[in-house]
Amino acid sequence: MSAFVGTKRVTSAQALQDLLNQYATSKSRYFLRWAHRVSGFESTLPEDFPSPEGQMFDGDRELRWKQQGSQFEVLILSTRKETPAFEPVGEDWTVQKRKAYVYPATETRLPQGIADRQVNISQRYFHNAKTAIVHFVALTVEA
Repeated sequence: MSAFVGTKRVTSAQALQDLLNQYATSKSRYFLRWAHRVSGFESTLPEDFPSPEGQMFDGDRELRWKQQGSQFEVLILSTRKETPAFEPVGEDWTVQKRKAYVYPATETRLPQGIADRQVNISQRYFHNAKTAIVHFVALTVEA
């Protein structure tokens, strides 16, 4: 399966929210990170958005963001090619899907106590088609 990897810089939190809303679906999930906490898996964008880092993912793509000053760098990892707003990274990407598991809240691993909120997740490995090196691992929602 071919894939697309790309980047984009947005100039404000509102522009980031607009971009996320453009790609959001009913199955999208959000995971936001601050220096002192994480949001856990959310089905809607939390009120305390934006976070310095985070991701939105569904069955087809994951968008990751990281704050750089007042702007945000956004990375898209997608199984679709319809992403003209993003600058391509590399050319030939293939994906491999694998299972993923959320640790129970009683597990002593970090981060501890993240509720899965009934999200059935898996992982998608993005390989460079020429070298077979895995460059990215994206979360995805199982149907």
